[in-house]
Amino acid sequence: MNQGYEFTFPKEWFSLKEAAIYAGVSYNTFKKFRLLGLKVCEIEGIKRVAKKEIDRFLEEYSS
Repeated sequence: MNQGYEFTFPKEWFSLKEAAIYAGVSYNTFKKFRLLGLKVCEIEGIKRVAKKEIDRFLEEYSS
């Protein structure tokens, strides 16, 4: 039914490794961000971070 059209949706949630890449830091540094208050969603052991949460956190700590 999509008749050859390709739909792309920007990614809103990242794994921790993807989130570290998005934030431009190492995975170990990103794990430290959690200790500083970065909110991570965990469901049945699967951890995801919202893109807007990463942006908020980086904005807060870059001042």
